[in-house]
Amino acid sequence: MILNGPNIITVTRIGFIPLIVGMFFLESPTGQWIACGLFTLASITDYIDGYLARAKNQTSSFGTFLDPLADKLLVVSTLFMMTGFGQISGSTIIPAILIISRELLVSGLREFLAGLSYKIPVRRLAKWKTVVQMIAISLLIVGNSAHPFIPEAFPVQLIGEISLYVAAIITLMTGYDYLRTGLRYIIYSDKT
Repeated sequence: MILNGPNIITVTRIGFIPLIVGMFFLESPTGQWIACGLFTLASITDYIDGYLARAKNQTSSFGTFLDPLADKLLVVSTLFMMTGFGQISGSTIIPAILIISRELLVSGLREFLAGLSYKIPVRRLAKWKTVVQMIAISLLIVGNSAHPFIPEAFPVQLIGEISLYVAAIITLMTGYDYLRTGLRYIIYSDKT
């Protein structure tokens, strides 16, 4: 069933993306905090839709296709916006490129393997990668912008940058795991 609760939540996550992108154009701390709030809320929906789909036995082919796509669209568009608006720059662009590259690689590999009727299971480490990635991006959206509840000396930007590097390392590990698994299946299927 396409219009079940988990799928509606997933579609809503995609609907957050233009709102998040729009907040960058405000070029103000208020816009950054609103974008961070929207991004965080969208990130939480990733957990909620998966939990509901399993708990209510409402998994579907549409949801299986759309959920990881929604995550990738959210992450990639936000990383592009942060780069374009100078919220990440210099060497911090490297983990962003690694994350984006891995997302494209895994998406292409999954699409190819789906044509062979093989599905790569999501590993627990990949779920942790998503959590660390979402936290890092949330922190980097606000960076060191002023907020009355956060002391000026608290290094939000630095913590976000370190978290993005950690996410990139986990991203490389999970990307390698997916690639190895996928290539093993491709080589096996070519021999049969």
